[in-house]
Amino acid sequence: MSNNPEKSALNESGSNPGSGNINPNSAERIKAFRKNKSSEKELLKQLLGGNKTALGRSITLVESNQQTHQKQAEFLVEGALPYAHKSIRIGITGVPGVGKSTFIESLGSFLIKKGKKVAVLAVDPTSSVSGGSILGDKTRMEELVKEENAFIRPSPSGDSLGGVARKTRESIVLCEAAGFDVLLIETVGVGQSETTVHSMTDFFLLLKLAGAGDELQGIKRGIIEMADAIVINKADGENEKAAREARLEFKRALHLYPPKESTWKPKVLLSSALYNTGVNEVWEMISEYESLAKETGYFTHNRQEQNKFWLLQTINEHLKSRFYNHSEIKTALKEQLKAIEENKTTPFAAAKYLLSLG
Repeated sequence: MSNNPEKSALNESGSNPGSGNINPNSAERIKAFRKNKSSEKELLKQLLGGNKTALGRSITLVESNQQTHQKQAEFLVEGALPYAHKSIRIGITGVPGVGKSTFIESLGSFLIKKGKKVAVLAVDPTSSVSGGSILGDKTRMEELVKEENAFIRPSPSGDSLGGVARKTRESIVLCEAAGFDVLLIETVGVGQSETTVHSMTDFFLLLKLAGAGDELQGIKRGIIEMADAIVINKADGENEKAAREARLEFKRALHLYPPKESTWKPKVLLSSALYNTGVNEVWEMISEYESLAKETGYFTHNRQEQNKFWLLQTINEHLKSRFYNHSEIKTALKEQLKAIEENKTTPFAAAKYLLSLG
């Protein structure tokens, strides 16, 4: 009998490949996959432990467009879901210059003193020309950023509807899983497309300025109908009288709108984020709303409806991505764009043809 028996799966060491025919590249990919899986689990563990660095890294993966990062992000979001949904989500919007960042810093600092953990998801406008964003919200919230129980994450809006970062929804889940019980989502500005932030928050707060000439002009049906409260900011000094007058204007205007499904009657308050006045009243109002919404069952109902909305949004997003990344469509799209330039086809006919390829 030979002293050198043939190698088999039974006598091979677990650390050595059973065949010399394994492609080295494949072996490296398998090792990388196992390493990523291990690092993902560790990252999730740190995230659930409230580690802010892990939370920041997780959101970076969520916002990434790289396919490998997207798979890692899916793992993290799915792992975080059972630990989420334990916060109050507050959407804050208003025209540029209304003082959103100062107001958020003032409110956030107030809440931390009350023992809350506050996460701020601030969406920064993206240039349609260069594609760049300043992401300067941490600079504007220089006191809040120092707090141990605060997390501030500026994100570029990109081409997202309503100035809401494409992955803000998933970032909310990650922040909740990390133990943050108050989420403040700041949007770029005001417009009909602000329905996007409304569809991911429990309470929608509209900040307004007095004396800026937009008291009545700013009463656009879509925004006012969505708002659960209007806060006249910068109500201090010489502007205090104008702020009180603006408050009366908005209170009268709110009576013209139909009652909300939540049965909540929107309120108009005054605030000076600079002098920290009115912030306590704003939080008391939000707490009052939360109690009412939970008591009537609207709080849970609203979140269920939002989940359905985001299911449809996610499907639309995936279909759009698959369509534009299809190799045949990529080639055909260039041809159809050229045909439109040369007046050989219409946009409608070109669209119909491209859709038939998908």
